[in-house]
Amino acid sequence: MSEELNQNETAAETPAEVAPVVETETAPAPEAEVAPQEPAAEEAVATPTPTQPQVIVQRERGFSHYVGFALLSVLCICFYFMPGIAITFAISLIPGISLGAVAAWTFSAIFSVIAWAIFKMKIKGFKKSFYFYIGLCVLVFILLTVIEILTEETNVFAKIFALLCGAA
Repeated sequence: MSEELNQNETAAETPAEVAPVVETETAPAPEAEVAPQEPAAEEAVATPTPTQPQVIVQRERGFSHYVGFALLSVLCICFYFMPGIAITFAISLIPGISLGAVAAWTFSAIFSVIAWAIFKMKIKGFKKSFYFYIGLCVLVFILLTVIEILTEETNVFAKIFALLCGAA
């Protein structure tokens, strides 16, 4: 009987000694459980059952969405060419020089690309030179806005718009 008690005590002590090992092994167990669930979830998404209908909700875009997108595109292009547009506008103010819309856009594009190339040559890195060029565009826009506000008779933006549309 004493041998049985000794065996029971040894058996009782053995799980206590194994318990810390089991605790360390249980920590990775949730990771093992998570990993099999991911492929099962992917399989469930990849193969829909015929009893579950798929509903695709697509909101239709109205006319105003496309008009807004076109306006933003034109404004972005004008903003990018702002330094060239300002130089072309200054040239068009010289008496005796008349520019059409195509010539104004061409000169604006050429002047803007030259301005950007100067920034690209002087500043190392495409991203940094692009940021400086955008800063120049903002500065030119602020300068034109200040001229528009301070001189009521100039109407800078109206004249620039007329120049680029060919109405000047």
